Amino acid sequence: MFKPVEVKPLANYRLWLKYADGVSGEIDLTHLAGKGVFSIWNNYDIFKQVYIGRSGQIAWNEDIDICPDALYLQITHQKPEELFPNLQKELVYA
Repeated sequence: MFKPVEVKPLANYRLWLKYADGVSGEIDLTHLAGKGVFSIWNNYDIFKQVYIGRSGQIAWNEDIDICPDALYLQITHQKPEELFPNLQKELVYA
């Protein structure tokens, strides 16, 4: 898991994140705003209460969080297989 060390809310449902390995960048979450559990962000003050949870998740409360690995992939523009080599499937011929 890629460990986030800092998170800041930005305007228009964007976050700035920094990870322990020095990677940092902005994430646009507008596609989630107002949908499902993220309807809580209709109150923008709640969106601004983002924090890093005990397990490293990017959270707004105990029920609403986002996987930091998924956000790391977005920032770095990489595919899961590039960061997690065990996901690569190896063809086995019998």
